[in-house]
Amino acid sequence: QVQLVESGGGSVQPGGSLRLSCTSSRSISSIIDMGWYRQAPGNKREMVARAVSAHGTDYADSVKGRFTISRDNVKNTLYLQMNRLKPEDTGLYYCNLWTPETNTWGQGIQVTVSS
Repeated sequence: QVQLVESGGGSVQPGGSLRLSCTSSRSISSIIDMGWYRQAPGNKREMVARAVSAHGTDYADSVKGRFTISRDNVKNTLYLQMNRLKPEDTGLYYCNLWTPETNTWGQGIQVTVSS
């Protein structure tokens, strides 16, 4: 059973930055699809950024140019660098690891952007 542990969330003022990390209990070097999703109160969970091995990266329009997803296959860690944060970026952020055999979610980590 793969486990994903997220870290790096917290509270920040608008315009600030945070970096989320997601460490996997298994090697991610062969993982095709990993990503970050978020859910704001009253909203559905939405894709924020994906790192897809064969095709590169994919971002929600609302975060393009501000967020960057990256992965370190040696540390088995997925990152999300979030810059120029806005109040609408507030929510629970979840890490996801997908293979044809499994679809695994982290426990979620809170990001709050507020003045």
